[in-house]
Amino acid sequence: MKSIKENLADVRSRVEKAAKVSGRNPDDVKIMAVSKTRSLEEVETAYEAGFRLFGENRVQEAVQKFSNFHTDAALHIIGHLQSNKAKAAAEIADCIESVDRIKIARVLDKYAEALHRKINVFIEFNTSGEESKSGFTTEDDFFRGMDEIVLLNNIQVTGLMTVGPLAGGETAVRKAFIMLRELFNKTKTQYPEVPLQELSMGMSSDFPIAVEEGATIVRIGTLLFGPRIYPGIR
Repeated sequence: MKSIKENLADVRSRVEKAAKVSGRNPDDVKIMAVSKTRSLEEVETAYEAGFRLFGENRVQEAVQKFSNFHTDAALHIIGHLQSNKAKAAAEIADCIESVDRIKIARVLDKYAEALHRKINVFIEFNTSGEESKSGFTTEDDFFRGMDEIVLLNNIQVTGLMTVGPLAGGETAVRKAFIMLRELFNKTKTQYPEVPLQELSMGMSSDFPIAVEEGATIVRIGTLLFGPRIYPGIR
């Protein structure tokens, strides 16, 4: 098996190729190590291989691994966030990528205020229309949400996020990523005061397409760490 460092080099090479296709600078694309279900030892190995950006789906798991991690590493929460986990997420995360409704934005704002900190968030948009995915589902709902979220004092919208479709092949995936990029551009125009910088889209199976379509963060798990082994499964 290849080491995490070798896998990182492979992913970087593919990012560079995809960036060149669309005339982009590959240095503008951050590679996130998605460490869901991975051990602290594996996360430490990824850090030693050069990773400084990590993504976790579950808040409790993130707390266990990152409460005493390296101070120069950034943690993003990328999974659907329940209100009862928002306090812990606000305490440990550098960014919440999965703000998918106004309610969770309000809750995060409340906890951020209590913690005397400002938390970066990404707004999640469901570009596939799949019911299994979280996120705002229409532009009207998205912009209604943005109208309120941008007025909150303790969270700051710095990006948009989506998960590509499971079905439909490359055509459907590319369509989804183009949709998010276009929404990103509309949002920047409509809210010039909002410091939108990041487009988080693309995972192990589809990140080259995401890079071609403007992703600034790609979320990579399996290609770095190998297949996941879930508890109770051998």
